[in-house]
Amino acid sequence: MQDKNLPVVVCALYKFTALEHYQTLRDPVYQQMDNLDILGTLLLAKEGINGTIAGLAQDIDDFLGWLTQQPGLEGLDYKESFTDKPPFKRARVKLKKEIVTMGVEGIDPRHSAGTYVDPAEWNDLIDDPDVILIDTRNDYEVQVGKFENAIDPETTTFREFPEYAKQNLDPRKHKKVAMYCTGGIRCEKSTALLKQRGFEEVYHLKGGILKYLETVPEAETRWQGECFVFDDRVTVNHKLEKGSYDQCHACRLPITDEDKLSVEYQPGVSCPHCFGERTEEDRGRYAERQKQIKLARERGQEHIGPQSVLKSG
Repeated sequence: MQDKNLPVVVCALYKFTALEHYQTLRDPVYQQMDNLDILGTLLLAKEGINGTIAGLAQDIDDFLGWLTQQPGLEGLDYKESFTDKPPFKRARVKLKKEIVTMGVEGIDPRHSAGTYVDPAEWNDLIDDPDVILIDTRNDYEVQVGKFENAIDPETTTFREFPEYAKQNLDPRKHKKVAMYCTGGIRCEKSTALLKQRGFEEVYHLKGGILKYLETVPEAETRWQGECFVFDDRVTVNHKLEKGSYDQCHACRLPITDEDKLSVEYQPGVSCPHCFGERTEEDRGRYAERQKQIKLARERGQEHIGPQSVLKSG
């Protein structure tokens, strides 16, 4: 990513697959990322691969070409958007128990996920008055943007979703359930969970919000607000361009310009979301990190923090 005149491709990808050799795949994947100057994070687990990477278009194409030649990774799902600078600072490849953590044993989206709905058909589905629409993302993501009339489960992590579903969804009452998430991966597991619990008509948005924003004209959209993404862009708008939110580098939550005017906001140390939740030791550490970031910028460098590229967990 040396040529500043070329746009950076941001590629979100995943695939649920039997990846028994995931541990031995870690080093070759990282080596390819390093060779092609690809930044971002990829998660590998026995159940598959998940992550978001960024690089120049040809480098991303070459990496995807190599990745899809690996046993089990043929035909993986990916979505691309563009930005003017790299949204990641380093390359990471991590080994995980799950590529998206739900914490429920025996859920296999390869065999029991709900019915895919193409973005072009999504509006018709969610306009059906018999459909209950559930946002499977975390509360801070929903606050940034969501589909019209979608229910917010008010979960802080995806691990909380199974209990939410148990307490609030009934297959005898909710005959048609539609769910969505950012890129499609969480819905693979959430719909598989509901199918396992006896729900018959369960649908999910193929490719997630990102594919919907790419496919559906803004004049026809049912999407409201922006979409939170897990990189330095923080959010994207309907054109998949960097949105209006910034990020608190203490708690990693999205913040607005109004949040920055709060007395509880200190760059890199606290914001209205996390003020008072950190110890003095934490705040001191954050303040020192922010100082190092400022010094690096004054030297024309990028502060990327400690390198732990191949650390699992």
